Amino acid sequence: MVPAGARVAPSCRPDRRDAVLPAAARLTRSQEFGTVVRRGRRVGRPRLVVHALTTDGALTADRHAENETSMPIQAGQHTARVGFVVSKAVGNSVVRHRVSRRLRHLVADRLGTLPPHCALVIRALPASAAASSSELGADLDGALRRLKLSGDVA
Repeated sequence: MVPAGARVAPSCRPDRRDAVLPAAARLTRSQEFGTVVRRGRRVGRPRLVVHALTTDGALTADRHAENETSMPIQAGQHTARVGFVVSKAVGNSVVRHRVSRRLRHLVADRLGTLPPHCALVIRALPASAAASSSELGADLDGALRRLKLSGDVA
């Protein structure tokens, strides 16, 4: 417990937890990543590649072939799920974590615009290491538009 009158360091911002991607919106199992990459549609951009799998089409037709636990889209799911792949080709661990944080925050801002029954895998390319958040956001928005997953489909 913090004593009355105690000061908290400015770096400890409790309100930042709202910006983090919720656990229910994350892909965590390797089988889920593999299913999205194998069965989903893919769009490449200069700094990232986005794989998307929705409940329409092949997913429902092949549902009996796979174990229910390995499916990235569950029956009662009410939010999109997202996973990130940032390999060593992007840079050292500091660079990879910086890219991951930027992508995670960009996706958290767009989570409400994604359809509820979809799964995304976002793979960062080496060019993402030198990219700003706005450049990564532009690539992400462009990929989501091409996949017809964003609210402002052009």
